[in-house]
Amino acid sequence: MASITQKRFSLHRRVEQQDHRNQALKSQLLGLQSLASMGTVSYMIAHEINNLLTPLKSYASFALSDLDDRTLSEKALQKVVKNCDRTSKIMESMLALANGQTRQENDVRLLGLIEEVFTCLCRDFAKDGITVDVRVADDLTIRGVPVQIQQVLMNLILNARDAMLPGGGVLIVEAADKADSVEITVADTGGGIEPGNLENIFDMFFTTKANKRSTAENPGAGLGLAFCKMIIDNHEGSISVESEPGNGSKFRIVLPKPQSDNN
Repeated sequence: MASITQKRFSLHRRVEQQDHRNQALKSQLLGLQSLASMGTVSYMIAHEINNLLTPLKSYASFALSDLDDRTLSEKALQKVVKNCDRTSKIMESMLALANGQTRQENDVRLLGLIEEVFTCLCRDFAKDGITVDVRVADDLTIRGVPVQIQQVLMNLILNARDAMLPGGGVLIVEAADKADSVEITVADTGGGIEPGNLENIFDMFFTTKANKRSTAENPGAGLGLAFCKMIIDNHEGSISVESEPGNGSKFRIVLPKPQSDNN
């Protein structure tokens, strides 16, 4: 009997020791997860800053191109200041998103957000042989964090542009007012996405740009679409994609309607 008691006691001690080791490992894992999250957030911020640096450089170069034309220089520098302010807001918004802080949502005119995105991008898509077709009602309103929704649209528009280089094509940005939601689509006539990649397209660090020859300035870090999904999920919406090789891609965003529309 004493031997059985001793064995039970010894087993109990080993279980306790193993439990302590497991707790220590969990603590270490939490620390590593925190570091990984910080690294991911930093990478995402770098990715978004890269999207904004090109137009900022273009505006600054535009201002320097003819220093004698004061009106031209002032206009270009005003755009630089405006975009720097917007970049700061985007960074604050991204950090708040990563930290789970309360978001400042507003009812905002969708067409205005889209127009600002194209203004920020600076690049005339027609120079790349791309026709832009925006089909959004002037009075259509969505509810969300404006700079975050703009970042989603910017990522989708840049991806669509890259997909159509160098041959050009048609980029369609469309929105529809549904019964209880607003549906936004960004479609291109590019090369499309392989079926095997569709299920992973919104995964962190998954990219197809690095695996093919592309004229895109940024080969892709696999963060843009993951970031888009994170934002849309936090807006209680959904994002999906339809695509076939050779037939372009269509990204669809569904957002809840503003509360005022449901009353």
